[in-house]
Amino acid sequence: MKLTGVEVRQVRLPLVAPFRTSFGTQTERTALLLRAVSTDAEGWGECVAMADPLYSSEYVAACADVLRRFLVPALGRCRRLDATGVTPALEPFKGHRMAKAALEMAVLDAELRTRGVPLARELGAVHDRVPCGVSVGIMDSVPELLEAVADYLDEGYRRIKLKIEPGWDIEPVRAVREHFGDDLLLQVDANTAYTLADARHLAQLDPYGLLLIEQPLDEEDLLGHAQLARTLATPLCLDESITSARAAAAAITLGACSIVNIKPGRVGGYLEARRIHDVCAAHGVPVWCGGMLETGLGRAANVSLAALPGFTLPGDVSASDRFYRTDITEPFVLADGHLPVPEGPGLGVVPLPEVLAEVTVETEWIPL
Repeated sequence: MKLTGVEVRQVRLPLVAPFRTSFGTQTERTALLLRAVSTDAEGWGECVAMADPLYSSEYVAACADVLRRFLVPALGRCRRLDATGVTPALEPFKGHRMAKAALEMAVLDAELRTRGVPLARELGAVHDRVPCGVSVGIMDSVPELLEAVADYLDEGYRRIKLKIEPGWDIEPVRAVREHFGDDLLLQVDANTAYTLADARHLAQLDPYGLLLIEQPLDEEDLLGHAQLARTLATPLCLDESITSARAAAAAITLGACSIVNIKPGRVGGYLEARRIHDVCAAHGVPVWCGGMLETGLGRAANVSLAALPGFTLPGDVSASDRFYRTDITEPFVLADGHLPVPEGPGLGVVPLPEVLAEVTVETEWIPL
């Protein structure tokens, strides 16, 4: 297909409650949505970068700039384009994986809509629904945390992930495990908040039967993670460190992790996410799908990815109302702890025009 232009749309959605992690507190979600228009169809993409460079070096304004100045024009120079050609076309530009992923997602959606193929089928999904976990932010008190976890379990979530940081780790984990019992699937996420000097402290989590500890050390410290993995009984999972299939293979070979969190935006797109899935499957390493407070567009794509066979752990693919009172698409609703895999062509969802207009901050049309 041939692109005629890309619309870059910034939206802002208030969260139903503040979401606190080791790198800050979010009260709203500022996101970039892309609409890629071709001669045959149009497709939607979502950029998962945050408003500030806290989770990664990417942030919304920078993503908009690199899309406008470099990435979209590069695709415009492609005489014949499909989703598999996006990465080679953008390869000269270093980094900016989240911006690249959003553009690939939009092109992939447009292509699959033209062919009448659902994203899940294109990626190789084997399930028609996926089990859902929920990420629980850092709270002001343990009683508040226990109340929040109880509410999520009542809603049907199959797994609880607790955000942790120094000073909020052992006590909340102990409280949740003692209150809800050993059968609860429980894991923690540190978002790089610790150093190798904290190894003995983190070992205090071992008695609580966690599924995993996610990204305790700096994203570039693979050797530190490998050393930490040898001292802990709890499995280590990498998130921020996994930026490509090559990085996943290196981490596994070094013994830096035994589980991988796949976030398509972080790795440059859904096609690279599938390659990471395949690498991990070849090594017998389970994977699960992480979340970045996506709207219904990104949520639809993540659910489709999570339906692949290697995703054996519940991911952060929670229902729309986990973060938003009103999503920009038809809401994803939890049923028996699962979300259905979209069956329509492409993403299987589109934005609701009236809601999209309400949350839009600005739009820019980039003609090609």
